[in-house]
Amino acid sequence: MCANQAEKLRIIRSHIDSLELCKLNLESEILAVAEKFPPQINLVSTVPGIQTFSAISIIGEIGVDMSVFETSRHLCSWAGLAPQNDNSAGKKKTTRISRAGVYIKPLLVQCALAAIKSNKHTEVRNRYNSIKKRRGHKKAIIAIARMLLTAIYNILKKNEPYSAELYLAANKPPVAREITVEQAIYIIQRQGYLVINSA
Repeated sequence: MCANQAEKLRIIRSHIDSLELCKLNLESEILAVAEKFPPQINLVSTVPGIQTFSAISIIGEIGVDMSVFETSRHLCSWAGLAPQNDNSAGKKKTTRISRAGVYIKPLLVQCALAAIKSNKHTEVRNRYNSIKKRRGHKKAIIAIARMLLTAIYNILKKNEPYSAELYLAANKPPVAREITVEQAIYIIQRQGYLVINSA
């Protein structure tokens, strides 16, 4: 290595060190601002796939007061995670999600990707797999992102940590309930099975 190349490497190393210092300064500034909301950050961090800085970013986008959103569906629609309902003359034109939530939507998608890779939260992975079989990877990830945001809404509204048991209980139909054939087929399809009419 000649002296010229060594000097270039020294400049690159000093640039990397300065970038690392800037990153640390920014992180400390973010943590200083987030000191007002430690209980809410800890609660949101219990959601699968969400770490401290992701929780801070989500709270920075939606706030901690969930009374501004009437329901979790309103929040999901505001974040651009609700499918459009474009019907005309009985024909469904599109179910694409809207362009809203340019900051929170990509963040929740990244959290959803992390959540489906985790072995700790089988309820998230099972839901992803069942939707992926029918609708594909992209729609399944958006559905998981919406699931995470719905969980965050309920966590902040009720001031309780994430509970997989509550989600699993809410996702199962009651034992004593009578259902129609169409409802039974729909439940089976949601589990990822293909139903063929043999009649």
